[in-house]
Amino acid sequence: MGEQTTTEFPQEILDQWKGSGVDLPALFSAGKLGERMGLRILHAAPERVVGTLPVEGNTQPYGLLHGGASAVLAETLGSVGAMLHGGPGKAAVGVDLNCTHHRGPRSGLVTGVATPAHRGRTMTSYEIVVTDEQDRRVCSARLTCLLRDA
Repeated sequence: MGEQTTTEFPQEILDQWKGSGVDLPALFSAGKLGERMGLRILHAAPERVVGTLPVEGNTQPYGLLHGGASAVLAETLGSVGAMLHGGPGKAAVGVDLNCTHHRGPRSGLVTGVATPAHRGRTMTSYEIVVTDEQDRRVCSARLTCLLRDA
């Protein structure tokens, strides 16, 4: 879990945030909770955010991936997309998260992909699909964020 992964940002995102005084990789990271869980953001853009999470260390008592771990992955990826959509002058605040858990992996890595369902001036909604290493759906989630002045 201590390994460092660099998030891939499209050049237009780097250009948009340049000079804002914000450490882009730090702002759009998984945060302290995500770090403890081993969450890694691999790609970040307003139209698509991709991240991974190990099952090991994030299980419930039956040895299955904890539903809360899937929720953390979903909320993190959707929030990053919303923050990138809002731009340097806005902060994204989650107001609703819905997760449906389809299966419980016991090992390996799960991957989440967040794509926008709606991107407005004051509110965004992202759909997040979490899959296992066999590309089977583990969780379907939707996150709605309020965009407010930073």
